[in-house]
This record gives sequence, structure tokens and C-alpha cells, in this order.
Amino acid sequence: MKKYDLVVCGGGTSGVAAGYIAAKNGLKTLIIEKNIHLGGTITSALVMPAMKSNTKDINCEFLHDFISELKAIGGQITYGDGNSGWFNPELSKIALDSLMEKAGCDVLFDTEIVNAISNKNHVNTVCVSSKTLSLYIDSLYFIDTTGDGNFSVILKNKILENNSQRQPMTLRFHVSGIDLKKFSDWLMEFDKDRNVSTSYIIDGNIHLSTACTWDKDRDWALTPIFRQGIEDGVITEEDASYFQLFTVPGMVGTVSLNCPRLLLDKAIDPLDPLQTSKVFANGRKQIYRLYSFMHKYFPGFENSYISNIADMPGIRESRRVQGKKIYTKDDILSGKTYENPVLHSDYPIDIHSYKKDDSTLEKMSVEYELPIECLMSSDFDNLFIAGRNVSADFSAQAALRVQTSCFSMGEAVAKHVAKLIKSN
Repeated sequence: MKKYDLVVCGGGTSGVAAGYIAAKNGLKTLIIEKNIHLGGTITSALVMPAMKSNTKDINCEFLHDFISELKAIGGQITYGDGNSGWFNPELSKIALDSLMEKAGCDVLFDTEIVNAISNKNHVNTVCVSSKTLSLYIDSLYFIDTTGDGNFSVILKNKILENNSQRQPMTLRFHVSGIDLKKFSDWLMEFDKDRNVSTSYIIDGNIHLSTACTWDKDRDWALTPIFRQGIEDGVITEEDASYFQLFTVPGMVGTVSLNCPRLLLDKAIDPLDPLQTSKVFANGRKQIYRLYSFMHKYFPGFENSYISNIADMPGIRESRRVQGKKIYTKDDILSGKTYENPVLHSDYPIDIHSYKKDDSTLEKMSVEYELPIECLMSSDFDNLFIAGRNVSADFSAQAALRVQTSCFSMGEAVAKHVAKLIKSN
């Protein structure tokens, strides 16, 4: 039986930050990851770029080290708006392996937690299983960074009620073989709104971004082209519900698509395999229709092809685990500060909807911070939570779920545990 100071349950966005910072602070640390690589949404779900937020550099050590590691191998750029979170998903796998090796953080790939042993309000041991063996692992502290709160469910920690509210999932994909010069020249002439469409030369390569949705919160320049695609039968109304593309560092002639939304006639429960299996298959059909649309209507896409489809969906919210404090929308809007905040942010309350003209992007008039109590389990004294399963209400979680905040949550728990261990 192996024993650790901290076991990180899930090697996604929060998990990699927690594992790296804990090991860097001298803790014997293990990350247990169900996939064969780290990164979660960054790598498996192709979620890039990380959304820009005013962090005030609070618990951003991992972010800085990750950016440096990625940049050294050509997998990161800082975009023209100052956003340094443009990451290459494939090279991120390599950069994260390197960071863990440098910090001395152990990683178990292709392994899942199947059980746990606890004594009243204290977790003692996890049982993990791979294709060939099972292991029991002891630890002083544990952190649930599974995204869906799966470890907390095993422990029967309280889960917050979702009141049937759901945000649609996204199945992202890449298209390569694009003449970006041709596309950029056309786009910059066609769409003059620089809050939507932008293009820059960075490190000698063209990098750009554009978007269009079915919500009428702004006059989207691309709307007439999408309308034409619908009339021509190339795409459907649902395909056009949300469209956003970005170029990818280190992938010349490639764009990453933040779409399609996975839609049914009702809100999809991302934890229900009967629902998700249907929308995943439909999502891949949507991807081919969207690719065909771009190939037909976008200059520069004449020789393009689908080069990657995400291995997992981009899930905005599934389970939220109850902590010692439940962070609320009122807490965000109050702008309350804390002596030792987990994170600092000005990212808006960003709620995607299944319905037309029903999405919410509530920009902040104040900046907000998160207390460590929202990352402490309500039921166990040595269990923490971090990431999109944070202890928060539906609206507050919609502001906290972005990658920069998830990095900070994982890092904050690691530093907190290091202090607890060193004080004993």
C-alpha cells in the first residue's frame, strides 16, 4: 500500500495545478487520471483559449509555469488583446508531463477510483483500478478535481441540487488545411466589429478569432451567411445556434471550433448516458455539416479538412459538491474581499442556454474573490474540491468555471494543504 500527503482525484484543469504546486511545495503527491494524458478540457475537450480574466496574479504560479513550458515548445501565444491563454491542446499533453516530472508529482494514467475507505468524517484510503490491477492508496489529504464530483459521490458527500438547470455541452473540433491569409483578408473586410472578429500576426503566423450565434444580443456580421446556409440546406437552425472559431498555436492553417452545441428538445443531463450517447452521435453529424458550411461559404477553406474531433464534450456544469460555504451570485455581486482569497476574477456570469435569445452574459461592475471554505468538503475534514464542481450556486458557478479560475482553485488547495502539513 502506497501512502501520500495529497492524492489528486482527476488530472484535469484544477487537478494538474493542484498536483504540480503540491509537489513543488515538497508534498508527496499523486494524480489519479482516467485518461492516458493530463489536461482534461484543455486536451481531451479541445477547450481553448482560456478565457481572459483579471486574476491580480493570485494563485497563478501554475499558470505562469505552464505558459512558459508550452511556449518553449511552440504551443502558446499571447493574443492581441493580451490573452496569454491560447494553448495548443496536443502540445499541452507534453508540457504537463514535463511539469509533473520536474516537480516530482507521481501520476497514475488510465486508472479510476472505484471505492474509498473512510472513518466518520475522515477519508483514509482510495481503491483505484486499471485494466490489469487494483491498488489501495493511503493519503493525509484528498482533493476531488473530477469535474463531475465523482469522488465525492463515492464518499457520499452532499451534492448541491441543480433545480433542473443545465447549460448545453459542446463537442469541439479542428479544421486544418486552411489558407488563413485568404480567410483573414476576407473576414476583416466582411466584419468590421473588432469586438467579434480580430486578426493579428503573432510570431510570424496569422492568428484570428470570430463568432456568430442565434441570439440577437448583437448584430452578428456572419448572420446572413448562416441564414443562407440554412436556406440551402447545408446546416440546420440548431447548427447555427452558437459558432466560434480560433486559430491554434503551433498548428499552421488550423482553426479550433467552439461548437456545435449539443441540443435536444430539453436540457441534457451530462451524467445520463442515455441522453449523452444520442447527442454525441448527433454532434458528429453537426460537425460535418458545419465543416461543409465553412468549406462552401468561407474563402480560404477550399482545401480544408476535419483534422480532430474532441474525445470528450465541453461540459459547463454537471454536479456541484457542497462545501463548508456555498458561494452565491450575491457573493459575486457584493465584491466582498478575503484576507487569503483562492482567486480574484472579473469574468462575467456566463450562462449558455438551449433556447434562442435566452443566454446570459452578465458583465461585472465589481471584481470578486472566492474563500477557501468553498473548496472544503462539507462532510469530510481532509477532503477538498476544486474546479467546475465547486461549492457554488448555479449562477456563481457559471462565472467560476473558466480555466484560469480552475487553475487557481487547484493551486490554492495545494498551498493550503502544504501549510496544514507543515504546521503539524
